[in-house]
Amino acid sequence: MRQRHFAALALAALLPFAAPASGKDFPQRDIQFIIPWNAGGSNDIAARQLQNIMQKQAGVSLIVENLPGATGSIGMTRVARSAPDGYTVGMGTSSTLAQIAQKLTDLQNSQFTPIARVSVDPLILVVHQQNPARNLQEFLANMKQKPVSIGTPGTNNLNHIFAEMTAQAAGTSYIHVPYTGGAKVITDLAGNQIQAAVLKPSESKGQIDAGNVRPLGVFANERLEIMPDIPTFKELGHDVFPYGPLVQMAYVVAPAGLPQMERDRLITLFSNAIESPEFKDFADKNGVVISPLKGDDLTKEIDGVQNTLNSVATRIFEKAEGKKP
Repeated sequence: MRQRHFAALALAALLPFAAPASGKDFPQRDIQFIIPWNAGGSNDIAARQLQNIMQKQAGVSLIVENLPGATGSIGMTRVARSAPDGYTVGMGTSSTLAQIAQKLTDLQNSQFTPIARVSVDPLILVVHQQNPARNLQEFLANMKQKPVSIGTPGTNNLNHIFAEMTAQAAGTSYIHVPYTGGAKVITDLAGNQIQAAVLKPSESKGQIDAGNVRPLGVFANERLEIMPDIPTFKELGHDVFPYGPLVQMAYVVAPAGLPQMERDRLITLFSNAIESPEFKDFADKNGVVISPLKGDDLTKEIDGVQNTLNSVATRIFEKAEGKKP
């Protein structure tokens, strides 16, 4: 009897240590946050804001790791192949959805568990301060005389699509210069290494405020509050959405197979940070639009954007390829 008693006590002592942390006990260690772009770009900047806010709000440590390449596919592949335990998440973007649409990556949305949308980001056309074009119409007219170089973070993504649409608005060709992230694009543009770029306001604002680059046009239906004097392509008579609306967004995902309790906890942690006054203040100052979606609602939005890109991206790039000699 005494042996059974001691065995029961030993088993009871071991059980708390053997049981995995779950639900309200999650997380019990740092969470790795993979950003599939270079440091200093818009997604990296937003991630580091969330890193600080989540630490203050919940005492949870996000470890931001930049893993750029292949228009986001390298970093997102790491996320997809990670254990579905909640300790690895990544920043998905519409750029990766465009890669999926054109079968330029083996990734599929079914490999991820959507958590929360971080932002919806407008895109703008930016030129070096010394560019002779003082407005969008002059820039398009100059393109007809001589092809210009337009830099984008990655290829076959939304930035690249709008670079193509800029050339279509001018009725001419252009020189596409792809990079592994927006930070490198804006650095080369400020250094006059390229003539123009399609970027987000958040990754351009520092150089705009410094007077090194100038925004000429917005790829949206309405002007931006942060840049009220910059016209949209639409108001100048140029349709950059000929095949349907396109949304550039960033969102947090975990690997597929994440247990519901851990998913719910991640949704709460990230949603609280994204909807905090601190992050909203950051967004307002950088031209970032916060449009919260989480869980299954975010899954539906991702599927909708994917369906649009499945049609739009291929048609635009096939048309562009047909123009090339």
